[in-house]
Amino acid sequence: MNPTQRPKVLVTREIPQPALDRIKEFARLDLWPAFPPPEKSELLRMVGDADALLSMLTDPIDEDVIAAGKNLRVIANYAVGFDNIDVAAATRHGIAVTNTPDVLTEATADLAFTLLMAAARNLIAADRFTRDGFWIAWHPQLLLGQDVFGATLGIVGLGRIGEAVARRARGFNMRVLYTARRRNLQAEAELGLQFCSLEELLRQSDYVSLHMPLTAETRHLIGAEELAMMKPTAILINTARGGVVDQAALTEALQQGTIGGAGLDVFAVEPVNPEEPLLELPNVVVAPHIGSATVETRTRMGLMAVENIQAVFEGRRPPNLVNGELFA
Repeated sequence: MNPTQRPKVLVTREIPQPALDRIKEFARLDLWPAFPPPEKSELLRMVGDADALLSMLTDPIDEDVIAAGKNLRVIANYAVGFDNIDVAAATRHGIAVTNTPDVLTEATADLAFTLLMAAARNLIAADRFTRDGFWIAWHPQLLLGQDVFGATLGIVGLGRIGEAVARRARGFNMRVLYTARRRNLQAEAELGLQFCSLEELLRQSDYVSLHMPLTAETRHLIGAEELAMMKPTAILINTARGGVVDQAALTEALQQGTIGGAGLDVFAVEPVNPEEPLLELPNVVVAPHIGSATVETRTRMGLMAVENIQAVFEGRRPPNLVNGELFA
């Protein structure tokens, strides 16, 4: 086939090389070269002759972008979530939307537990304290944190990642509560979980870890009222989406001591503004949305996204199709 007749795949950010190499085997690659994402005007221009769009979770793929992609056959999101894509608009235009589920479960659960441990033991403050030369002597009251072993963990949303976090909690002999749309009797039996209401979970937990998608129902699920239900020593962990928490209410709760701390990988607006008041608080551990950021996981995500694209090009149902009605 003449190279110019091969389909074009637009990739909006550099992803691990094995995935880019795989694209080149069956298509032309159009790769956005800069570290920051393309502005919308650039995205509208580039998508015009693309047959596939491999997008990042921070790319707003709205009706304008979808309509501009006259040749688009598939939007492969490099993420589990797809709230950045107007799926209904894509479906109207006959464009398949895919995601990368399962593959990032363990890496994200690792980070959730990392944030929990770091917040519980004041790890970031301890690191700064040591580096800045304040460690002049050992003291029994220095940088006291909270026990994790034997504490109560509340998991909000028991999907794959929530279950993976529960498995990690078993190693710390934690009592694990969970709330979800449906009870998971198998997980209760295997992991010793206890199902309860959100209110009960918030009142009883020493640590609350959020693991639900961002939808109209879950937006600001954790607001001022919910934060007030938590223990004053409790720590909130969020590796889901920033929008499931009312960030202003969380900031106020942390400032006033309503809760003890937070470990956050996600924010209401990303990238977070460096002047965001939340970042000034000493009882918060933050990360720049790196839940899936391991070499192995990000490579598998890329290869999965490419597999979804190739399937569409070959007339097959992609393995991770979001809008299944297109292939009904």
